[in-house]
Amino acid sequence: MEGLFNKKSELELLQRQYGKLKKEAYSLFFVDRAKSAMKSAEAEAIASRLESLVIS
Repeated sequence: MEGLFNKKSELELLQRQYGKLKKEAYSLFFVDRAKSAMKSAEAEAIASRLESLVIS
């Protein structure tokens, strides 16, 4: 029950969001490459935020 009430850190939230966006980008790649590129760009923006969090 402890895990139910623990808040996730910003790092964990960003990692989850990054993974979700990469999955969406991969699935869109075969249907609409423009949308896939947009999702990949969003994921890369989150990756840079993750990098800055890890470094600091």
